Amino acid sequence: MMFLIATIALFVGMCLVLARLYAGPSLYDRVLAANAFGTFTVMFIGVLGFLMERPEFLDIALLYALINFVGTIAVLKYFRYRAIGDTSPTPEGEPTSVGKLNDRGVRS
Repeated sequence: MMFLIATIALFVGMCLVLARLYAGPSLYDRVLAANAFGTFTVMFIGVLGFLMERPEFLDIALLYALINFVGTIAVLKYFRYRAIGDTSPTPEGEPTSVGKLNDRGVRS
């Protein structure tokens, strides 16, 4: 009974986070809400696996948590540098991408 109540509470939390995702005033609020939704999903999968007596759901939840973390970092990096590749600064201080390297791999 307690895990059923936890499942319902997680579902309500997921609905509230989706409302925050939709209404977030800035990009970072929306990314944070998406990350929180992923965390709620991981907990939901774990509790659901316990309720259904399927311990292999924990493996799925761990994999989803890893994908959630890497995806959040990739989205934040993209919106900061507007590139996913190499973003080391040039002598002028502007970030560069892999496409701005010449044939020998030296920045021009």
